[in-house]
Amino acid sequence: MIPYLNLKKINRPYQDAFLEKTKLFFEKGHYILGDEVLKFEQEFASYCNVSHCVGVGNGLDALVLIFKAYVALGVLKPGDEVLVPANTYIASILAIENAGLTPKLVDTNFLNYNLTIDVLQQQVTQNTKAVLMIHLYGQITDALVIKTFCKDFGLLLIEDAAQAHGAICNDLKAGAIGNAAGFSFYPGKNLGCLGDGGAITTNNAQLADCVRSLRNYGSEFKYHNIYKGINSRLDELQAAFLRLKLPDLDFDNKKRQGIAKRYLSKITNPLVVLPFVTDFNAHVFHIFPVRVENRAEFQNYLMEHEIQTLIHYPIPPHKQQAMIELHHLYLPISELIHKQIVSIPLNPSLTVEEQDFIIEKINGY
Repeated sequence: MIPYLNLKKINRPYQDAFLEKTKLFFEKGHYILGDEVLKFEQEFASYCNVSHCVGVGNGLDALVLIFKAYVALGVLKPGDEVLVPANTYIASILAIENAGLTPKLVDTNFLNYNLTIDVLQQQVTQNTKAVLMIHLYGQITDALVIKTFCKDFGLLLIEDAAQAHGAICNDLKAGAIGNAAGFSFYPGKNLGCLGDGGAITTNNAQLADCVRSLRNYGSEFKYHNIYKGINSRLDELQAAFLRLKLPDLDFDNKKRQGIAKRYLSKITNPLVVLPFVTDFNAHVFHIFPVRVENRAEFQNYLMEHEIQTLIHYPIPPHKQQAMIELHHLYLPISELIHKQIVSIPLNPSLTVEEQDFIIEKINGY
């Protein structure tokens, strides 16, 4: 069986170092917001080419806290409209709503499945105050033009960079394109810990300070609360694990890009629509999505050949039971993407033989 993702295999090279970090963790006895979190924040900020990084509990909280901080600072007001691509995971929409803002879902496109400048130009109104730019599947699209557009219209640009650690578009790195960015370090991410974890990156010192308070009950120092915050702090031990893996991120991304290039050049089945990629630096292939008309048949065929696939994502957010207030929306491109999309295995642990087998069987479908 070729699993979609083998986390044991990916993390095995770090096992001894993880155990040593765990031993030191016990010896220090400092379990919350200690040196490991601080050092990781400094190292990840440097990696993303930004001034500030704030570690939080997970990727959803990272986005929620960005929006809540802008509300707390008076930059946004409750109810303000945020443009967000409809083709995404529900967390992107939840983040906007959980911060008391109003998501305006917009359709994407069949080429790269992401937000484009054309869509922004069509959908922005006088009610729009921010744009949530999602680097879906690990790909950044139209970074410079979207950044310029938002600046010209006085809009906040927030990145959902949960899948794009290390991607670079127009010489702009994920996490350094917008006013702020939210990252996830969920175990399956390109940079993943061994549990939940997230971070916010920004060049805005005031925003970073506000987020640091909000993640810790709204407190600047203990028992003095200036905001109505939450409890969402990056775990000290997970930060230690992330520090061990961060130096290898670019190397692992190169492996992903190499596998993607093989898939794109060798998968020739006309029934399978491959990703559209013009700039490999801008895509770190957290996911390699293909589209097929009969998804269930395709998945069953691959499973018969012991190739596991996943679906990212089977139901669009505006059709989820939890989002009944959005059920009236008709977003045909996003809805078709969610109906046809299939993720095939692509990660640094795949052998050449496994890649060849996947290519052979997809071409035989």
